[in-house]
Amino acid sequence: MAYEMIALDMDGTTLTSDKRLLDGTVRDIDAAARAGKTVVLCTGRCVPELAPYRERLASVRYAAAVSGAVVYDLWEDKTLFSVGIERELVLRIIAVADEYGAMAHLLAEDASVLRRDQAARAADYGMGPYQELYSTVARLVENIAAEAAARPSVPKVNVYFRSPEDREVAYETLKALPLTITYSEVAGLEMSPPRVTKATGLRYLADRLGVGMEQVIAVGDGDNDRPMLAAAGLGVAVGNAAGPVLAMADAVAADNDHNGVGQAIRKYLLG
Repeated sequence: MAYEMIALDMDGTTLTSDKRLLDGTVRDIDAAARAGKTVVLCTGRCVPELAPYRERLASVRYAAAVSGAVVYDLWEDKTLFSVGIERELVLRIIAVADEYGAMAHLLAEDASVLRRDQAARAADYGMGPYQELYSTVARLVENIAAEAAARPSVPKVNVYFRSPEDREVAYETLKALPLTITYSEVAGLEMSPPRVTKATGLRYLADRLGVGMEQVIAVGDGDNDRPMLAAAGLGVAVGNAAGPVLAMADAVAADNDHNGVGQAIRKYLLG
């Protein structure tokens, strides 16, 4: 099979554990682009959160961002597709977060939005590695419910709890809502519109570019990567992936601190 596209998760996959891009990873991504292959960032991040990496990843044109809820052309700075969670549902999610003293995170098309006091204590919610991102990229507000109320919809809402135990109890309430919910980070839940996953965003882009899903490689590490690994012609887990991801993957590459993404590109996309 000649693969034409590779979809790369960012955190835990393309980025190292301390949120860096390895020089070798950039070289391998650039080599894929020069060979005429399409490299897609298929990430849970919203587009503004890609800012620290866009210059080094200048050869990458497309992102299936916000876990598939937004497909974006990075070269033209244009949204190609978007879908959101309606306002009233977003406010219900925030109310549950408040009940558990958790940190709600709105991932909009135009902004990454967090409550200022909570973002300053990101480590309390298991999100310490993202502290710099929040301080440099996020829109920090005093009242996140007011921010949500001012928007008709939001593509994704993440909630980071103080413990996995709190997450489990809150999940019992949230799972009754019409949402796609996945586990993330130490004690987080990612909430997307119904039936929206990284696979739906990736499939939209592949269809738009005339690429069959059997010609797509997907590389990831976490729970929210499982749908795209299953939908792709070849699903590759990096070595640090969660157990269920490793179990379902068609192949396993090196971990995110040792350029597993580059290995997948060289072996399966360009090999």
